Amino acid sequence: MNSVLYCMEKLNKNSKLRQMDDYIQHGSTSCLKHTIAVAYYSIKLADRLGIKYKKSELIRGALLHDYFLYDWHDGNGRGVHGFTHPSAALKNADRDFALTETERNIIKRHMFPLTPIPPKCREAWIVCMVDKYCSLYETFNRKTAYEKVHTKTPDKFTELYKEIINF
Repeated sequence: MNSVLYCMEKLNKNSKLRQMDDYIQHGSTSCLKHTIAVAYYSIKLADRLGIKYKKSELIRGALLHDYFLYDWHDGNGRGVHGFTHPSAALKNADRDFALTETERNIIKRHMFPLTPIPPKCREAWIVCMVDKYCSLYETFNRKTAYEKVHTKTPDKFTELYKEIINF
């Protein structure tokens, strides 16, 4: 989990990462909480299954996979969100960060099979699967998903770390 916090701290500098907390993703879960959960559970899954992966790239890709930075519930004509948000997230992430090809693949392909081209690397496959799990969890636990995680208040993400480990 320290790796997720380290990457968040690095990504937070000179970016709009914290703005993700202003947008609801599923149920009452913000985009930021959702991406933190996806990063956390992606590592847990890969480690549990003994999959070799690039840890930093998996975490950064997971934290940025929904970096679209808009309220998709407002109906402002951005197309069908499920099909279009990976491109918007990648455009924003490319603007704000120096991404690797693995990170780009994670962001661009995390909506497979809704978007028809599958991921190319194991990190993107892991995030793709964990994203589905977290999305379902958040949708069916609309009011209580990750209620222990408060992303607006932590100093250097220390409080966030303490709360995430108690999921």
